[in-house]
Amino acid sequence: MSDDQQQRPIIVKRIKKVDGGAHGGAWKVAYADFVTAMMAFFLLLWLLNSTSKEQKEGLSDYFSPTTAATQSAAGGDGVFGGISITQQDDAIGAVTAAIPEQTAVIEEEVEVPVDEESFEEMMANREQEAFEDMAAEMNLSIQQSAELSELQDQVLIDVTEDGMRIQLVDQDNRSMFRNDTAELYSYAERMLAHISGKVNELPNRISISGHTDSVGYRAGATYSNWELSSDRAHTARRVMNSSGVSADRFAEIVGKAHTEPLLPDRPERPENRRITILVIREAPILPTNL
Repeated sequence: MSDDQQQRPIIVKRIKKVDGGAHGGAWKVAYADFVTAMMAFFLLLWLLNSTSKEQKEGLSDYFSPTTAATQSAAGGDGVFGGISITQQDDAIGAVTAAIPEQTAVIEEEVEVPVDEESFEEMMANREQEAFEDMAAEMNLSIQQSAELSELQDQVLIDVTEDGMRIQLVDQDNRSMFRNDTAELYSYAERMLAHISGKVNELPNRISISGHTDSVGYRAGATYSNWELSSDRAHTARRVMNSSGVSADRFAEIVGKAHTEPLLPDRPERPENRRITILVIREAPILPTNL
């Protein structure tokens, strides 16, 4: 070996690999995870905003925890937590997810204690509204009837402290009953039948009273305004009963003669001759569930 070969220096080159510059490439993975998470978050917000309440409840029931069942079978098949795994030739051949049945929603009735006085007040308000609605409906139906509209001025309907009051009054040119008898004219009978159909929609009891004017019978007569008013009240009851109002609905049938005139300052006027049908206010009855 020559001297030149012994003195030649040996140079060793070392290559240093640096990934991603000074900080490496780990930040890219973290950033990708962050972007993915944000996208999933905004997708969740969009789904929550675009689904209905029923759909949300269905999703909630779907993802609710269920009881895991384990079943062993030949060949290594089994069910784990609702997932069926089938093994074939020591390898997983198929994975099937079983959708759990939707949990039934049970509605529970919550009993709220009701004060008896408040309940009675509520029922009284309902009854008042029913009376007012029925009075308006009855007036309108009479006005719209070609057969009964001519008598609308002779039917007075109002709501009093005692209930809904319906009065059929006489006028100079038209009476409801034939003179000095308890026989109704045909138009008055049709009006009573129409009123009966409306009154029958309410459950309340009914009172009927007959009234006359102050003009009495001749001296010595055995038949008076008392009998006349009572007979006319019973005639009205019979017509209403035959028109569908059951007999147990009638609370009282009375004849008051001329003791309660419609026009006190003119007791002889024909308007005092009338039949008054009162749909009586009833004390509220507590329902069985209370």
